[in-house]
Amino acid sequence: RRKAHLITETEPRRLPPPGKLDFGYVPAGVYETLAHYEPGPIGILFHMVHTFLYVVQPNAFPQGKIAFVFCMHLLTLQAIYYEIGFLVCAAVGLLFTVLMPIVGLFFCMCRCCDNCGGEMHQRQRKNADCRRGLLGTLLFSTSLVITIGVLCAYAANQNLSSQVKNIRRLVNTNMRDLHTFVNDTPMQIDYLISQYATAKKKVIYDLNHIGPLLGGRIHDQLDKEVHPALDRVLNMAGAMRETKEALENVSVSLEVLQEGTGKLNFNLSLVRTSINRTLNDPGCHDEESDATTAQLVNAQLEKMNDIVKTDLSTIVQKGYSSLNDTPQMVIEQTRSVNLVDGIGNNISSFSKAFPVQSCLSNFTIFISHAHAKIEDYYPEIDQLDFYRWIGCIALCCMVVLILAFNYLGLLCGTLGYDKHASPTTRGCISNTGGTMLMAGVGFSFIFSWVLMGVVTVLFLAGGNIEKLVCEPFHSKDLFKALDTPYLVNPEWKNFIPGYMYNDSDLELTAESLYSTCKENKGIYLAMRLDKVFNISSFLNTTVLTKDVVGQLDSVKIDLRGIILLEAEGKQNLLDFSEVGLSEINYADYLEEVNKGMTVVDVLAFARELEAQTDLMPRGPLQSALKGHIGTLRQIHSQQITSMEQSMVIRCLCFSSALNQSMRFLERTASDLPNKVLAVLDAIEAAQYLISHNATNIINRETGKYTVTIVGYFRQYIEWVKTSLALEVAPCKPFSNMVDTVDIMTCSFLVDSMNTFWMGLGCSTLFLLPSIILAVKLAKYYRRMDTEDVYDE
Repeated sequence: RRKAHLITETEPRRLPPPGKLDFGYVPAGVYETLAHYEPGPIGILFHMVHTFLYVVQPNAFPQGKIAFVFCMHLLTLQAIYYEIGFLVCAAVGLLFTVLMPIVGLFFCMCRCCDNCGGEMHQRQRKNADCRRGLLGTLLFSTSLVITIGVLCAYAANQNLSSQVKNIRRLVNTNMRDLHTFVNDTPMQIDYLISQYATAKKKVIYDLNHIGPLLGGRIHDQLDKEVHPALDRVLNMAGAMRETKEALENVSVSLEVLQEGTGKLNFNLSLVRTSINRTLNDPGCHDEESDATTAQLVNAQLEKMNDIVKTDLSTIVQKGYSSLNDTPQMVIEQTRSVNLVDGIGNNISSFSKAFPVQSCLSNFTIFISHAHAKIEDYYPEIDQLDFYRWIGCIALCCMVVLILAFNYLGLLCGTLGYDKHASPTTRGCISNTGGTMLMAGVGFSFIFSWVLMGVVTVLFLAGGNIEKLVCEPFHSKDLFKALDTPYLVNPEWKNFIPGYMYNDSDLELTAESLYSTCKENKGIYLAMRLDKVFNISSFLNTTVLTKDVVGQLDSVKIDLRGIILLEAEGKQNLLDFSEVGLSEINYADYLEEVNKGMTVVDVLAFARELEAQTDLMPRGPLQSALKGHIGTLRQIHSQQITSMEQSMVIRCLCFSSALNQSMRFLERTASDLPNKVLAVLDAIEAAQYLISHNATNIINRETGKYTVTIVGYFRQYIEWVKTSLALEVAPCKPFSNMVDTVDIMTCSFLVDSMNTFWMGLGCSTLFLLPSIILAVKLAKYYRRMDTEDVYDE
């Protein structure tokens, strides 16, 4: 047997989601009573009785006012129609009870007049043996049926006696469950009150961390608008550094290209002078280098050097830091407001106002007094059950006595029968068997009407209890009948709330009360105790949080101290837009970079000169020109080519860097002032948002923060309401008490009583064929006074 105890939290529980409080489990008592009955093998007999009663009474349970009229006026037409099956069976039983002793009396008188088989004379028949065997078999079969019936009655009688002993155990467990209910309820109420600390601690924690929570929310909302603006300024600072580097690359590249082009021009001038001197011909072609004419970017570079002296990235980082200090600013500005005082001062009134202790104290006294009263009745119950057991055994013994005469008569008659003996010479044993059969007939007439009278009374009582109480209770039709509006009182729609709260319109019915307690929910929900003690009026969110909400509403947060970009940074951007990048002629630079090293190819010039020399007549001039052509080729191969190769490698590298830098500068210079103005406008808009329009964001986020704080109290209140409805003071003991009454009344008493009358009634009915068969069979066993004599 399990003892009542409190369930302790031994297994790990899942953590609640973020923002949801964990109030743990309400300590719950374990109730001992198992309001369930399994009859065992005898349940087959119970099922047979239920089937028979359904055949006798197949009508549905009357509903509504018909049930009330049926209960109050049993002689109405509806009641008669409903009870027609019982009335017919009762009439048969009553007829049997009245006629059986009368028939027995006339039968006795008839036999005394040597009629009705009383004449001690038996006519000889050819099929006498066959008739005797058939009569014996039928009587034995009938006796077996009677035996089975009396055994069923005896089993039902013993089952009822054994179950009566369980009544004390069921009552005791129910009483212990009621004590468990009484003892655990105050502790559960205290647990509900103590868990207010969970909500209070969470609120205090959030209020003490208002900076990261509220300030963090404000920062996140501002960051969506401010961060992109600061990122644009930071990108512009990177563009400044890249512009400076590009200008430096352009300046260095131009200097290198000019130096290389100068050297090449000098070498080619020497070659030209030598050829002109030889030919002394002004018509000869000049060979010049393609020297660059591009101008340097020193002015722009100097301005950029002055601009980058101001570290714009550092200034932007200060803006980031100023924005990220929003939580700290919230902490500083709310430091003077005491948000924690006054939280939960009203909760103490809850336990004082909740009328638990006084009600439970009175209920404890009532339980103890009722239990003591019930204990006083146990000896009387045992004594009454003993008398009942004796009476049922006496009834069974009447049938057993008749069976004993039947079985002994069959045994003696069968064993003592001599087929060669004539009716007048039958043996003593055979005659004794016939006499016993007639004794059984006599006792059948004596006892059968008594048995049938008892069976009829038990049938009417047990059958109607089963059909009108037990069966409707199990199908809940009984509750529906009780809950019929205006049934008990014409002015009450529902009689339970009308009686308890004087409010009959309240949805509280017997069926809902029983079903709710059957599900082991709280008595607060089952009894609708909110009509007596409305928890919402004591645990009101507005009352619990008005101080905190008032303090939060009084909080004023000023973010005008946040400076995203200082004046120095703005001026730096304006200076960058005026650096003069748009004054550079990028087309000329790119054209100069893409030119070749010389205007005319030296080798091509030499080949052309050689071709013209070959056309000249032979002479000193041709020879001289041939020598100069060779000299020109020798100069190209030995001087120009090697010099050009080394210079070209350097020039190509710087030309590529110059090309990239110029194109970057061209892209940067494209609409640079407007780009800078757009960045400044974005910064100004973000600064205006913080300085002037941040109030809306602050109020909105403060409202959300307040809702979060209030939400903790709301979670607690909803948890208390749910716990009161489902977990606190579970009223399973009360439904168990109803089920226990059902078990003791229907399962223990009525089922056993119905099985008893069914078995006894079956045996009593089969006494009729037993009488007829025993009377006829006794003729073949008893010694006759006369017999038929036939002349040969």
